[in-house]
Amino acid sequence: MKKILFFYNKLFTTFWFLPILITGLSIILSIGLVSLDNYLHIPQEGRFRFFLVNSSGSARSILSTISGAMIGVAGTVFSVTLVALTLASSQFGSRLIKNFMYVRLNQIVLGSYIATYLYCLLILNAIKESNEYTFIPSISILVAIIAAILNIVLLIIFIHQIATSIQADKVVADISDFISHQVVTLFPEKMGEGKEEDEIVDTIAALSHYNEKISIKSPKSGYLQYINSAALMEVVTSQDLLFNLYYRPGSYLVEGLEIGVVYLNTQWAKDKSDNLLDHLVIGKTKTPQQDIEYSILQMVEIAARALSPGVNDPFTAITCIDNLTAIMSYLAQAKFPSKYRFDDKGKLRIIADTLDFEGVLDASFNQIRQYSGGSTAVIIRLIEALTIIQGFTIRGKHKKAVSKHAEMVLNIGKQTINEDNDIQDLMKRSNRILKL
Repeated sequence: MKKILFFYNKLFTTFWFLPILITGLSIILSIGLVSLDNYLHIPQEGRFRFFLVNSSGSARSILSTISGAMIGVAGTVFSVTLVALTLASSQFGSRLIKNFMYVRLNQIVLGSYIATYLYCLLILNAIKESNEYTFIPSISILVAIIAAILNIVLLIIFIHQIATSIQADKVVADISDFISHQVVTLFPEKMGEGKEEDEIVDTIAALSHYNEKISIKSPKSGYLQYINSAALMEVVTSQDLLFNLYYRPGSYLVEGLEIGVVYLNTQWAKDKSDNLLDHLVIGKTKTPQQDIEYSILQMVEIAARALSPGVNDPFTAITCIDNLTAIMSYLAQAKFPSKYRFDDKGKLRIIADTLDFEGVLDASFNQIRQYSGGSTAVIIRLIEALTIIQGFTIRGKHKKAVSKHAEMVLNIGKQTINEDNDIQDLMKRSNRILKL
């Protein structure tokens, strides 16, 4: 079920699915409204004469005008979207194009204009006029007029959204909101005030219960996008296995690479390997569903581009650091999942490669620090960010990781900052963490 949900979410984040769905609904709507017009035979006089078309010539003229306008505006919308994607790619990086493509409003706008165009064509074809019989789908034409009005409003909203979506602060804020939602979903529990020790599991004793081990190899090259943990646990439990998985979502796998080992006491068949691999999704690109580093690196890329000599925009880099600080402050209190997964009876079934706090901290600040050489404002802001994160950190292991980053930031500041007063300011701030 979770694997189906993964593909369902992936389908709805494509640029084509929602427009095609809206277009298909417009076809169904046109058939239904024409049938309704044919059934009701609403009189086109009295109070209805102000709203309903009463001649076939007027009906054809209205529908032709709307359909022509809609396909023209749809072309404009495509052009504006491509311009926005080009700007986003050059300013923020090509990997962020997905974020703009997946904006639901963009998909709705494109689908709405194409659907209205197709709807008008179908209603236009339904108009019949002869000596014996005249049929004018008045209700259908009224709906077309209403749709045209709504599309005008939608165009105004779309232009506003495009104008704001390519602003650096808005891009960073959107990514930050997504990551914040993601970390709350993936790490819902907090450790509380007490100090937690690392979980110790006697894996040697657990492995001693099995007589055989089988190597599991990647069926193809690509990124590990998704692991259906619940279904995988059911498989290894039902077959009395222990599965040691070496990689996590976001890792790149090469075809034939050993990605794990299965420990067992029974005879192994190839279809059992396929059964395990069915619960791993491998694709050509990374996805953010279970890979928090992917989303964090998007923000890191914006900061790295902003710090490049050709751009030299420390303010955007500082904005990225501020948002990463909020995320890391939450993760400093979060309970990271254990690499050891047990079944309902408490028996070890899966040893997974899991992400830890230090790994996320490295992904967040390593590259920004490396590109920040000579930028005094960014280096000082990095120290301030680490100071804030340190205040939320509970575990001693996590505090050491933050202190290590503070030392590296201090070192790069000493090496690249020429002004003594700036160095003194940096050392004063770093003393709050390092206590030199």
